[in-house]
Amino acid sequence: MKGAFAATAAVDTVEFTPVAARDLPMIADWIARAHWQEWWGDPDTEIGYIRDMIEGRDGTRPFIFHVDGEATGYIQVWDVGPHQTEQWAVHHPWLMALPIDAIGVDLSIGPDEKLSQGIGSAVLKAFAQALVNDGHRTIIIDPDLDNARAIRAYFKAGFRPMPNLDGMKHDVLIMQFQLDADQP
Repeated sequence: MKGAFAATAAVDTVEFTPVAARDLPMIADWIARAHWQEWWGDPDTEIGYIRDMIEGRDGTRPFIFHVDGEATGYIQVWDVGPHQTEQWAVHHPWLMALPIDAIGVDLSIGPDEKLSQGIGSAVLKAFAQALVNDGHRTIIIDPDLDNARAIRAYFKAGFRPMPNLDGMKHDVLIMQFQLDADQP
């Protein structure tokens, strides 16, 4: 998935544009908010990671999503294969159970006032569908087990828990996009 693209979702129109250096102050503001700080790390450290992504030192591809023309949040896609190493497996053993060509996504709504409106589910579904259209077959997301709001949103977007990972010790719920998932 390269460059900007648009999709139609329940939120009318959503557009994904690659993160650029000019977006970092806005993302830093979002990361500092309480609903991000519950799940993200230090804003300066996180911005450093995103800067590494946009400058090519990290293979993760970050995007800003715009809903009806307004910057509304952050989404990224990462390749599982490079993370299937002993170093990563120590803390994330579930990585080793995924196909090498699997990809992971992460999403956060930016402004507080945009939470709990169905935006995350609609945006995530549109993004996952675009990834399927690009030929990806195993698309995962790994919310913290305590993040009930995210788990509900991801379920609405068509992600389902991966039963083959039941019993593995981890503090996240590994969910896979199911194109034909029944919506609640």
